Amino acid sequence: MITVQLNRQDFQYDVHSLVKAFYPEQDVHICNIGDKAPEEGTEESLLLVISFVPEEEPASGCCDSDTEGEPAAKLQIEFFAEGRTVLEEEISLPQGLDRKETKNELKRLLYRMLSSYTGQELPWGNLTGIRPTKIPMGLLEKGWKNTEIAQYMRDTYYTSREKTALAIMIANRERDILKDINFKNGYSLYVGIPFCPSICLYCSFSSSPLHLWKDKVDLYLDALCKEIDYASDAFADRELNTVYIGGGTPTTLEPYQLERLLSKLEERFCFDRLKEFTVEAGRPDSITREKLEVLRAHGISRISINPQTMNQKTLDLIGRRHTVEETIQAFYLAREMGFDNINMDLIVGLPGEEKPEVEYTMQELAKLDPDSITVHSLAVKRAARLRLFKEEHKEMTMTNNREIMDMTASYAQRAGLYPYYLYRQKNMAGNFENVGYAREGKAGIYNILIMEEVQSILALGAGASTKMVWAKDRIERVENVKDIKNYVERIDEMIERKKAGLHG
Repeated sequence: MITVQLNRQDFQYDVHSLVKAFYPEQDVHICNIGDKAPEEGTEESLLLVISFVPEEEPASGCCDSDTEGEPAAKLQIEFFAEGRTVLEEEISLPQGLDRKETKNELKRLLYRMLSSYTGQELPWGNLTGIRPTKIPMGLLEKGWKNTEIAQYMRDTYYTSREKTALAIMIANRERDILKDINFKNGYSLYVGIPFCPSICLYCSFSSSPLHLWKDKVDLYLDALCKEIDYASDAFADRELNTVYIGGGTPTTLEPYQLERLLSKLEERFCFDRLKEFTVEAGRPDSITREKLEVLRAHGISRISINPQTMNQKTLDLIGRRHTVEETIQAFYLAREMGFDNINMDLIVGLPGEEKPEVEYTMQELAKLDPDSITVHSLAVKRAARLRLFKEEHKEMTMTNNREIMDMTASYAQRAGLYPYYLYRQKNMAGNFENVGYAREGKAGIYNILIMEEVQSILALGAGASTKMVWAKDRIERVENVKDIKNYVERIDEMIERKKAGLHG
């Protein structure tokens, strides 16, 4: 147990995320100073006390009382283990810092101390947000040079040279890919299909096993079509740039249901300015020739066929319930039918997989020669069964390290695939990242747009979250309920939520 006592509760999230990055297997508890600490003698127990102590009031007239920002203060951090102080540091915070500057000072000091205490350096330094490329993207827009951005990131966030270079490279590539996208009056459309053939051991998405809803999928589509009718009218004066049908697994729909959905979208939305239409086929065991024929007939430009791993033992363990051979067959079937932009996802850090298993997956994917590969670092969220049943799965090893990530990048590069987008999640194995690699002209535009938050995303379906980008510093979300039954029964309420949220 790691306990943190903190007298500035507005920094709880930042502190928790950074401490958790150093101690991913430990519970991290944040509380007020003076609250009860872990019992002495508890295995691996550590107490961190973080205090902002205001400086004494300056003498009258010695300084400008109208100075904006926070007052001058001492930032003190002390580490206790086994009832004694093992590390302590103090720095002065000058008057006038804004909250972001104060947060950065706190995270820099805390990172240095955690790094010293544990002997670790994290690849992304003290960065705990999920969108590292937003930093270089913003600085590029201000006219900064790549070398200036690199120095700033290393000095401010202690990012490694490798991750700094990766973030800047991807930011430049993203800018080029998005150069013709209408940010101000354009938008992207997400449609959620929350059904899967089975639920994977690590999954925390809003999805349900298809067998529980087999007879009610049409009812879900009824509600979804009603939301489509409203949303298409609400965005009639905007330019639609990308469409992404995700889930869940959209290809759990029967061919006639796919036909119904795609026809409805074509009927209600204008595709004249559409640059990309992605359907996440995802699970190979959900793909049939008839379903792919429907997608081809509607001009779907990009699909995903996601193996996650090419090791059958791991597939069986995580509950994928399909074979490696089915992945290969589904891929070749899609190629045979003319799909020329196929993405494949894999996950690094799956239970029991070390470098040889991941390398085998990369070798098998290289034989298939997909147009893009997305390498995910496993992030086990609280809702996933791997967390819910920790005792049952406690002997599983989940390994990720720099050697494995570098190896996947090397295989992608040899296949002519280059990094084009990047994001992170909480509780990632090895504190690494997810990276998308693609051939020239095959990058997933929607993936970049949703990560960089530069364009509004209209999201429909159970668990979908609409993001309205009103300005760089003003993004508002409109959430749909996650539960499928609630979504269907409360569809009129979901539409009312959109009416209230879509117009600021």
